[in-house]
Amino acid sequence: MLVPSEGVSSGSGKLVAALEQFYAEQVSKRRMIVAKRVEEVVQVAHDLMKHVEAQEPRCLSTLTQTGGRWEGLIIQSPNEYQVTIYLNQMGEFNLVDDGTVPGSAVLKLSDGRKRSMSLWVEFITASGYLSSRKMRARFQTLVAQAVEKSQYRDQLRMVGGTSEVRVRIRDTYTLDLVLAFKCYGIWPRSAAHWPELSLPWPGVELAAEVKMSGFTLVSRDCSHLAREKDKDKQEAAITAEGDTWVMVFTEAEDRLLTQGCRKKCLSILKTLRDRHLELAGNPVSSFVLKTLVLYECEKHPHEWEWDTISLGDRINGILLQLISCLLCRRCPHYFLPQVDLFRGTPRQSLTQGASQTWRLTRDLLTRTEYLQQC
Repeated sequence: MLVPSEGVSSGSGKLVAALEQFYAEQVSKRRMIVAKRVEEVVQVAHDLMKHVEAQEPRCLSTLTQTGGRWEGLIIQSPNEYQVTIYLNQMGEFNLVDDGTVPGSAVLKLSDGRKRSMSLWVEFITASGYLSSRKMRARFQTLVAQAVEKSQYRDQLRMVGGTSEVRVRIRDTYTLDLVLAFKCYGIWPRSAAHWPELSLPWPGVELAAEVKMSGFTLVSRDCSHLAREKDKDKQEAAITAEGDTWVMVFTEAEDRLLTQGCRKKCLSILKTLRDRHLELAGNPVSSFVLKTLVLYECEKHPHEWEWDTISLGDRINGILLQLISCLLCRRCPHYFLPQVDLFRGTPRQSLTQGASQTWRLTRDLLTRTEYLQQC
């Protein structure tokens, strides 16, 4: 070793103490800011959905509060929020997960069901697929009309140039409204390999619990996932893209991070990201950090490795892995490794992200007082 082991232990202890102070002060401050904005986001979402429901009774607001948390609300960052609107009547469709567009699946009318009998008849293609793009376009029109009628209309504007349903609030932060179907008690074929039997984490019981929580199909633009080198495959993928629904595993991911200091670790990383890694092109999103925490759990499967005393080592390991992913220009989705989370991100953004992450990691390791300046 280049330094005595007691020196390493002392340095690690100082870093843990500094991280604990950072968590108590800066992470708590971030939470207060987010909590205040969530109140406004929820008010706006409820008001918009009230007008949407009046025009389209099939789109009902599912934003409800349970145990102090809003079901369906995802906080991407202090400036970005997503509200998921869960739809019903999925039972008349079969889930087809054939990998045509990685990370996505299609909903096809069940055998024997007539298109005219479906609740979503005008959004079903001639081939019997429920078109995500058609539903999103209709929803976008309804939300745009709702913005004009809203009591908050002077503070809101629709974000143009995208097929996503996105509203800007007071030109300060963004609200995404997303249509979705919840798939309870089933697990997609694309993620059938998980968990790896050779790995001790997460264990049989937790893995079974996670799989039973299911996943969600959301209506998002996934054209960047449909790019193939083979021209014929590319055309087929882009054609299918309009009908596909993106698979999301938010509840499964959250269940895996409940024990030890895993959530604390992620909260610290998110706060560091907001201060140092919010770059053009968004190469380091909160979801990328969450994914890397899950991979770190596999590398360190024992619960004692997620005690507070190991917090500095885990943060350091995740940041180093982030640098590696940014330099390799690839970050595989945790449940769907065939999906690259960096796909569509500009190369220069990834390079800048790697450089900035390295500076952050270096300062954390060499100057523990650096956290007090963050």
